[in-house]
Amino acid sequence: MSTQRGLGSRRRLLLGLGAPLLLGAAGLGYAMWPEEENAEKARTDLAPLNRRFWTALGDVSDAHWLGYSIDEHESESNSARSVPSPDSRMRLVGVAHLKQGTANRIMSDPAHHFEVGPLVGPPAALKPYIPSSAGWKQSVTYDKVALEEGLDVIPSGTFRFDGIRDLVYFDYVFLYT
Repeated sequence: MSTQRGLGSRRRLLLGLGAPLLLGAAGLGYAMWPEEENAEKARTDLAPLNRRFWTALGDVSDAHWLGYSIDEHESESNSARSVPSPDSRMRLVGVAHLKQGTANRIMSDPAHHFEVGPLVGPPAALKPYIPSSAGWKQSVTYDKVALEEGLDVIPSGTFRFDGIRDLVYFDYVFLYT
């Protein structure tokens, strides 16, 4: 009977020490676990957007956006190695507020015919910042003239505007040659 009593004490001691150690190790493992590889965090700095889009939009505020090299982004998702591209493709995608009345002023320009243009597949990191009830409108002609080609930049993409909230959603790819 005394051997059983000693065995029970040992079990309680091991359980008393082992459980906190096991919980601590599990917590440490969770804290050190790498984040999901494709989880991107939206940027909020305005200077790069205002430099890039100022002539088309004026100053923007309260922006949430992503900017990345498409070539690097694609190579990270593909395990096969490839020859690097001589050109660099940068994607800027996000949503921002415009100065009051800017969206309606842009959409009322008779040179551009704006039509309803819902967003299709915005990045997951931006979805919390995009109002689900926004009435997005786009114009193919506005997109063509808004960002004229520079000597070293060839843009393609789209702007979408919500006149009620003075919001702009932009999704542009710039090819640097």
